Amino acid sequence: MAAADSSLFTLHSSHFKEQALEAGFSACGIAQARPVDEVTANSYRQWLAQGGHANMNYLADNVDKRLDPTLLLPGAQSIVVVALNYTPASQLPDGEYQLAAYALGHDYHDVLKARLRQLAAQCLPADAGTKLAVDTVPILERYWAWQAGVGFLGRNHQLIIPGAGSMFFLGEIVTTAIFDSYDAPQPSRCGTCHRCIDACPTGALESMLDAKKCLSYQTIENRGALDESVKDKLGTTIYGCDRCQQACPWNKGAKPTDIPELQPSESLLNMTRDDWHQLTLEQYQQLFRGSAVKRAKYEGLMRNIRAVEGGNEDLQQRKGKEIDHSSGHSQQGGVETV
Repeated sequence: MAAADSSLFTLHSSHFKEQALEAGFSACGIAQARPVDEVTANSYRQWLAQGGHANMNYLADNVDKRLDPTLLLPGAQSIVVVALNYTPASQLPDGEYQLAAYALGHDYHDVLKARLRQLAAQCLPADAGTKLAVDTVPILERYWAWQAGVGFLGRNHQLIIPGAGSMFFLGEIVTTAIFDSYDAPQPSRCGTCHRCIDACPTGALESMLDAKKCLSYQTIENRGALDESVKDKLGTTIYGCDRCQQACPWNKGAKPTDIPELQPSESLLNMTRDDWHQLTLEQYQQLFRGSAVKRAKYEGLMRNIRAVEGGNEDLQQRKGKEIDHSSGHSQQGGVETV
């Protein structure tokens, strides 16, 4: 949309937030549009320089816009941030292959953007300049959710909403409209807790976020072979990883989402290991029509499935050897020796 003279618009932030909650969003906050703070800008540039983004080269594109959202929209004055709960109401059966919770339902890009577009149309003046962002626009969404008072930034690099947890999709409306009040950032409430760091099986959170070590990066964004160091760390998960979130105390007792589009289909819930191993391209396309899982593509998902199966077999073999070693016995030629 074309930018407009922002001085024409002064909106009531409290009314806008009420409308956002009525539209089904879990939380809403508003921040003034301006460049990110110097500490964040320097940290982001350093993270890129150290290769923390692995092969996700798009994160190194448009850095100027990522660090200054006013470059996304001429005359931008405000950034509205909304959160949409995706805490799963239904899980895949224990013992079967697992997907990250965010990917169980329909593609969040479509679900969130449709609601965000409707909110903007209902609550912003028709001639206000707007730019909608749902994970595909160069903007530091968790930073702006923090600036807009929606939650605080946790040690697992997720936005945490006190009392509700971290399983939320984030969306932004960058606009030329001015609001009568803006929200303030929330202080961190992680305290001395480091359960997320301890729960990460690859150490991806130990210093800076190392995407190459992250199982979500390896199983979704990585287009090549999986790193050998992560194969036996996958457990039963064939797409993404939720371990740092599952370990977070703020997610204990989080309210499951009641949004129909984010619920897993019966077909997905009924998948068995044999079904996964025999999955054809046609079945994959049908099972994940309109799903974020298509990000990994068929070849990537099948690569993950083979790795999980092989990694579990290798792990069991090593555990067997450790048990034999710890008992002080070994098996040679079928004869037990001490």
